[in-house]
Amino acid sequence: MATHNKAADATPETLHRIFTVPEAPDSTLSQIEQAISQNLNRFLQNHITATERSLADIERDFSDPAIPEDPSFVSDHTQFLLEKLVAQSVHTASPRFIGHMTSALPYFLMPLSKIMIGLNQNTVKIETSKAFTPLERQVLGMLHNLIYQQDDAFYQSWMHSANHSLGAFCSGGTVANITALWVARNNVLKPDGEFPGINKAGLFGAMRHYGYRDLAILVSERGHYSLGKAADVLGIGRDQLISVPADSQNRICIDALEDTISQLNRDNIKPVAIVGVAGTTETGSIDPLNALADIAEREGIHFHVDAAWGGATLMSNNQRHKLSGIERADSVTIDAHKQLYVPMGAGMVLFKDPSVVASIEHHAEYILRKGAKDLGSHTLEGSRSGMAMLVFACMNIISRRGYELLIDQSIDKAATFADMITAHSDFELISVPELCLLTYRFVPAKVQTALAVASEEQVELMHNLLNDLTKFIQKRQRESGKTFVSRTRLTPEQWQRRTTTVFRVVLANPLTTTDILQEVLAEQGEIAKESEFAYPRLMTLAESILKA
Repeated sequence: MATHNKAADATPETLHRIFTVPEAPDSTLSQIEQAISQNLNRFLQNHITATERSLADIERDFSDPAIPEDPSFVSDHTQFLLEKLVAQSVHTASPRFIGHMTSALPYFLMPLSKIMIGLNQNTVKIETSKAFTPLERQVLGMLHNLIYQQDDAFYQSWMHSANHSLGAFCSGGTVANITALWVARNNVLKPDGEFPGINKAGLFGAMRHYGYRDLAILVSERGHYSLGKAADVLGIGRDQLISVPADSQNRICIDALEDTISQLNRDNIKPVAIVGVAGTTETGSIDPLNALADIAEREGIHFHVDAAWGGATLMSNNQRHKLSGIERADSVTIDAHKQLYVPMGAGMVLFKDPSVVASIEHHAEYILRKGAKDLGSHTLEGSRSGMAMLVFACMNIISRRGYELLIDQSIDKAATFADMITAHSDFELISVPELCLLTYRFVPAKVQTALAVASEEQVELMHNLLNDLTKFIQKRQRESGKTFVSRTRLTPEQWQRRTTTVFRVVLANPLTTTDILQEVLAEQGEIAKESEFAYPRLMTLAESILKA
């Protein structure tokens, strides 16, 4: 019994031991801590298995709704987690996991995370985060400076101001986008004369006062789904999230945006914000930010840039020009848990003018008093952990130059992979990478030749079969556990806007090599031939077209 952190009976002495240093540390936990500290990736490789257990099988391991009546030994519970949870988890740190916006983490974040968790600071209030509050304000200032590049006097005046905020830490890009649009909405429907503003009068009262028939948010059809959530939560409505067509490069079409704004003005519908995307989730594309800024400035509309993915590109002096115009945005979203390489979840929203957050300011007598420097006065979320500590650590240990290397090599790697796909006779590049994200699909050489001479009806049939084949390959590749890419659906111009299912690859992991990328293509080619429906039908149809 002495080798365990707690006994099998719940007693005051046992509970006391749980919250203090045990006399005899649990050997299982100690071994795990040592293994993780020595080599995190090796630990994950050794404990995450590639078994093909279905989700239904895993659900059965976690189907008991009863809270255990009696305690278990730490070692026993840890072993359960290793076998049932860790073993069946997704190995997002693997260099062969290139399907989503997750990556390997720097090794130093593990021990630093233990410090953060041990301190258990609640950054809503200075009384629970005396040092973490100025730290978080500094991190927000560092990211604000990365975007807006104001002089030192600006940051000395605003960084630690009690009544203003350069931005807010959030649990992710969704809350960051909601916060930005919350500020935009409240400033559109701001106090006016005796009207107290939307945050007191409510949406209906504000609409009556200003006489608008409706509100709208404008974004490219490639905009993130979180913007729909924001429109819903803010009372604007998902139908009023206006999706503007994208061009052949998956960027918002400026002419279509101009037409949309003209129509909204005629209909007395007030645009709350224009949202530019800097790194679309599906293709990594960057909207023409300067052109959007021009329109927003002319029309007096809040200009928000969703740079949750692409914002880190600003760290590279070699790539920064791709986001030209972002410094003109009224607000910007960046996710640190993406290309700043910190754990989930750490999103941020930054405001060009620190005074605009006054429109969402909240106070409570017991915690968020007027004049205090509490971070919770200008955030949607209340209780939050001290994730700013990990972002601060990465920016100091990796540094801007280190991030520049990471960003540059990821973009170069995506360009190399695009060249590999283009050179391969059995693959088709769908979207040319602007950052480190691209899309493609498997199209056998014979099918490509047949598509070039096929009738409209035959092309349609082959596209449907190719969509089925892409879905089959992606699912089988995921189940095999060797390599992983994700999939999405696009409407590429080169195929007359037909709905096209494609592979989606994100090359942010610095450990991913060109050899691994070759393995990905090779495995997809082999899996394609295992299809008992789409592949043989495709090849038969292609042969018949070519013989005709």
